[in-house]
Formats: sequence, C-alpha cells, structure tokens
Amino acid sequence: MRGRWAFVPALALFSVVLCAVAARAQGEGGRHGPGFGERALQAFIDGVQFGVIIAITAVGLSLIFGTIHLINFAHGEFVTIGATFAFFLNVSAAGPGWHLIPAALAAVAFGALVGWAVDRGVWRPLRARGTGLINMFIVTIGLSLLLRHVVLVLYGNRPASFAQYDIQQAIELGPVGITPRDLTVTLLSVLVLFALAVLLQRTRIGTAVRAVAANRDLAEASGIDVRRVVSIVWMAGGGLAALGGIFFGLVEIITWDMGFKLLLLMFAGIILGGLGSAYGAMVGSLVIGVVAQMSTLWFPVDLQYAWALLVLIVVLLLRPQGILGRRERVG
Repeated sequence: MRGRWAFVPALALFSVVLCAVAARAQGEGGRHGPGFGERALQAFIDGVQFGVIIAITAVGLSLIFGTIHLINFAHGEFVTIGATFAFFLNVSAAGPGWHLIPAALAAVAFGALVGWAVDRGVWRPLRARGTGLINMFIVTIGLSLLLRHVVLVLYGNRPASFAQYDIQQAIELGPVGITPRDLTVTLLSVLVLFALAVLLQRTRIGTAVRAVAANRDLAEASGIDVRRVVSIVWMAGGGLAALGGIFFGLVEIITWDMGFKLLLLMFAGIILGGLGSAYGAMVGSLVIGVVAQMSTLWFPVDLQYAWALLVLIVVLLLRPQGILGRRERVG
C-alpha cells in the first residue's frame, strides 16, 4: 500500500518547489508582468482544479467498468445532461428560474435517475441475454450519438453559462489568483471525492461494490445482491457525471457536446490510474489535469490535451497496469 501512494510526497514536493520558484520570481517579474514561476504556479492551481473535475466525472465510469466490465462510451453524455438540465432549471426561459444551488441538486438527482434508467432499460436486458462486451460497447457508441443529438435538439448549439457566479473578481493569494467560484468548485470537488472514498471504505454498500468489482461470482455466492449493487453504481455514476458537468459548466461554459470533449480525458485518467480502480481514476485524472494545464507554459493551448495523452502513453510504457493498478498474469 505504501508503494501505491508514493506519488503523494512527490506531488507535495513539486508543489513546494513551485511555490518557492514563484516567490523568487515574483520580484523579478513584478515590473515586466508575471514571471515564469508565477505562471507555473498559476497553471498548477488551474490544473488541480481541472483534474478534480475530471476525477468526479471519471470515478463513475471507472466504477461501472469495475463492476460489469463495460466501457461506457455514452458516459460523456451524462455529463452534458447534468449541465444542460441545471441550465434549464436555472436560466432557460421555459424553466422555473431556480437558483443554481437547488438547480444543481435537482440535476444531480436527474443524472442518477438517467443512469438507473439506462441500466434498467438497456444494459440489464442485454446482460440477461448474454450479449458480449464488444457488442455492448458498440451499443454504447450508438447510445452516445442518440443522447448527444437529443441534447442538441432540446438545448441548441449556442454556448451558454449559468445565471449566478458568472463574472467575479479574482482573489489574490500571493503570486496566484483564483475566483471565489473556482475556489468553491475545487473545494467541493475535493470534498465529494473524499466522501466517495469514505463511502467505498467504511460503508456496507461500499464494501459490496468493491467485492463485486473484485470477483462478481464470489460476491454473489457470498449473498451480495449483485443486481442491486450494479444499479447503485449506475446511479452513482450518473449523479457524479452530472455534478462534474455542472462544475465544468461553471468554470468553463455549457455546450451540447461538452461531455464528449471530456470523455477522452476521462478514459485517459482511468487508464493512467488503473482500470477499474476508483482511487486510480482520481489520481490519474489529477495528473492529466495538471499536465494539460502546465503544458500551456511552453506550447499552444490547443495542444494541452495532446500532451496529457502523451504522458499517458509514457506512463503506460513504464507501468502498463497504471499508477494504482495491479499486475495480472497472462496465460
């Protein structure tokens, strides 16, 4: 276990070094704009914020893969559905005009309902018929296209933003700045991830989820209601994806294909952290977010996702099972 978390002191040391560099560069760059150290620290803070949002959306996808070994290509649409449903309740002229907080809570509940309905109406019948994983993966692609274009018809193709917390003055924290909205989103994301970790480790349902992910047949033989666990995982995945979509819409903007754009980064975080591991999805997503943002210090913003995926390739060449994944014997 100690080896798995060896990255934590390294990440902390990296943060301290950045702070020291930024403090030294603050005086040097004060007259000529931000120095490299300040920009590096700001990019690191932005990367942590981006990474925890990716982690919230990716954890549900990882749990789904861990329990039923399905690569859900439609998971990105759950992200979009959460953001657009909250937008409908908060901003849309046809909606009730709720404040963003109750609108977000309702959207998370709606995302969980969508996850449960998709499992109950699509995946459970397919599993009962013994449909192969490759065929089910193809079905997820078709479901992704269907949901994405339903959102396009209902929401439209114009980018939009929520009514509250749109334009804010940044809080200066030494050499870096962050708006109260972004700081709140980051802290809430960390709290949600921490609560999810406690849920998985300290509760009966969390133990059941981990048991099903480890060995479905043995879990069922032990008396665990596997179908109920899978339904709960789908609901959790849909709710977390919706919450991540709301957070991403707050810090960026709401579009009809925002979830699809995040999907590749979700997969990258899951694979980098270790397939089927919720904690691996958190760590991998954080690494992807930090690398994507810090790459903008040297390269164009349009290439930030490409460099994040390059890091994924390099890590997998050195450690094929991912950061927190386990080695498996083949043959």
